[in-house]
Amino acid sequence: MRRLRLRVRDLNEPGVADDFGMLERRAQAIDGQPPFNDQARLDARTGSRTLITAIVPSEEDDSETVIGAAILGQGELEFTIDPEWRSYGYGDAALSALVGSAPPTLSAWAHGDHPAAAALASRHGFDRARTLLQLRMPLESGAVAAAPRTDLAISPFVPGRDEGEWVALNALAFADHPEQGKLTVDDVIAREREPWFDPADFLLARNTDAVLVGSIWLKVEDGIGEVYAVGVHPDHAGSGIGRTLMEAGLERLRSSGVATAALYVEADNERATRLYRSLGFSDHAVDVQYRRRAAR
Repeated sequence: MRRLRLRVRDLNEPGVADDFGMLERRAQAIDGQPPFNDQARLDARTGSRTLITAIVPSEEDDSETVIGAAILGQGELEFTIDPEWRSYGYGDAALSALVGSAPPTLSAWAHGDHPAAAALASRHGFDRARTLLQLRMPLESGAVAAAPRTDLAISPFVPGRDEGEWVALNALAFADHPEQGKLTVDDVIAREREPWFDPADFLLARNTDAVLVGSIWLKVEDGIGEVYAVGVHPDHAGSGIGRTLMEAGLERLRSSGVATAALYVEADNERATRLYRSLGFSDHAVDVQYRRRAAR
């Protein structure tokens, strides 16, 4: 095993971005899931979290090879090792170095419930804390769209106008969600710059008083239409707005020629899970968040 080095890098540098993108693609090809979530990538670009690359020197010359990467900050860690370099102890070495300077309350995401990730987490003092289900469903082109509700008007998001109103709704709808509920206007604007963003895929529901009561945000990438976020104002929970938004979002994906829909939901959110399964979603993959055990 060659000596491992960790190096802080700037994801905005072209060469760094290229290496990082290649590593992500190689890991996803083997694991079936991207190793980093959108918020981690955006935070690494803005500097609110730190990108750290794992590097090994060549045995033949002065060159180096990037064999892994981590995004660390805000009490969270996500990291991956290039599949070609796994099973040599580099994951253990990298995690040991990363947690050595991290806060004791550190959490780490494993995208895909892989036994190797669970074993690695256990060896380094992490316990399973949250389970996130990824559900998918095929979209039949001949499906009949649901009848519209007369008490709701659903229209596309307007960049430059709707950010603040949506952020306020999102904070209420996801008040108990550790990540989604804390999104800011800057976070939304950062996503508007992403190549996948399309305001026509971001639908807002207003009542007869023109008050924003719900939304569904879709992300179409690599042939998959992800229900990126769907939320309803808590004062209107249980009124069927969530189902109406889901039906509108799925019809939007069908009309765009998307063949498969996907979404993520907390495993213990029984109400939402029942809704999604009733619409035709089924299990596809599992993400797990591990939390560092408190020192005794």
